Amino acid sequence: MFYRNSMLPEAAPPSFERPIDLVHLARQTLGDRDLEREVLGLFVAQARSVLDMLGAARDQRQRGDLAHTLKGSARSIGAWRVAAKAEACEQLISANEASWRGALDELTASVREAIGAIDGFHAAA
Repeated sequence: MFYRNSMLPEAAPPSFERPIDLVHLARQTLGDRDLEREVLGLFVAQARSVLDMLGAARDQRQRGDLAHTLKGSARSIGAWRVAAKAEACEQLISANEASWRGALDELTASVREAIGAIDGFHAAA
């Protein structure tokens, strides 16, 4: 049975103000701080791995799959900026190489910002 945490808003709109939407994250984890830390740690590991693979990928399908994977992971924790940049990479897989690499650079910067915020959360805990 699913129990709703009455302390959390039912459907707050996504917030792009911070690298991680903490309201969304709390809603996803039902306010369980240990679970938040675990999920954020998993995101960091996956994001780093996917960025490495994206940087090396030459195949358009592989690029699209990797960007899509990162987009979904980012959305699950409320990293809306990362999700938007991953979606841009996903949409540009068949564009010229320079455009795609530019989108990848923006995605990389957004992931670094999110990881920095997550590191800050862990240090404050």
